[in-house]
Amino acid sequence: MSEQQPYAYIAGPLFDEGERWFIEALEARVAALGFDTFLPHRDNPPKTEHNVRLIFDNDKGAIDRCDVIVANLNGITTDDGTAWELGYAFASGKYGIGLFTDWRARFPAQLEVVNLMMQCSLNVLARSFDEVESALLAWKSKNWNS
Repeated sequence: MSEQQPYAYIAGPLFDEGERWFIEALEARVAALGFDTFLPHRDNPPKTEHNVRLIFDNDKGAIDRCDVIVANLNGITTDDGTAWELGYAFASGKYGIGLFTDWRARFPAQLEVVNLMMQCSLNVLARSFDEVESALLAWKSKNWNS
């Protein structure tokens, strides 16, 4: 992690090749904007029965250190680990950006695109990678001097 770059925690499901591809593409877009990033499956050792607590501590510590969390909320329901990461980041006062590109409406009201507890924990709910980039650039211009 560089002292001159803001730090972003990239949250989202990573249990199959498609999910990993998506979150890696998201991370690449965030990094291209000048953010150092934490990507759980890249920045942790492979999970075994002996290192579960280490991975938890690494992830929690990265959220503690981050300036911004960017969370992939796609799917019929949001991944439970992602929901925890987002809730912990909110409780810690972190700036939160959620990405929901899924066209299937979870809820009928536009004010509740994803679960209200997650949506109300976000500063921005983006519906595309471009909207994530715009939100990050706006946050960076207001909060980061480099």
